[in-house]
Amino acid sequence: MFDEERAVDAALQAFWTAGYEATSTQDLCDATGLGRSSIYNTFKSKHDLFRRVLLRYMDSKAEFQQALFDGDLPVREKLRTLLEVVVEEECGPPGDRRGCLVVNTAVELAGRDAEVARDLERDYRRRLELLTGAIAEGQRAGDIDAGKDARALAHFIIAAIGGMRVSARAGVGRSALEGVAHAALAAI
Repeated sequence: MFDEERAVDAALQAFWTAGYEATSTQDLCDATGLGRSSIYNTFKSKHDLFRRVLLRYMDSKAEFQQALFDGDLPVREKLRTLLEVVVEEECGPPGDRRGCLVVNTAVELAGRDAEVARDLERDYRRRLELLTGAIAEGQRAGDIDAGKDARALAHFIIAAIGGMRVSARAGVGRSALEGVAHAALAAI
């Protein structure tokens, strides 16, 4: 029996491993177990399937971040945890070092795919609002310097995370990424 959600999960793994351009329709057939016509009948196009995969990935990351920032830790500790998770994701076992699908997609497609660029922009705004709210909360609690602009700090954290992820793809190791995480926390 066809399970559309399992097929989307399998396609996510294929796109995340190779990127949009390098993932062929045959790769998607192999990953999902579906024939070419089934992929096109169900998902319309490789592009539509990719956007569905990307949105699912973004939603799963947003759920994790929302749960983290809804927790009881002080905001600075929540930010530390977020940065530590990035280091762990980027420095895991060699076969698991695929980076972040959002960052990989931004680098690969944002400049030439308007629909994907809009998806990435919506995701960025969602993360920005979450972090801005958390930082403002930390400022009210005295955990973060109230003299700094919460929104600018949120942009900074997002940029630091994106930079860490791109640097890791370029071969930067754990100690350098941990140094960036430490410097980012010190800056807030």
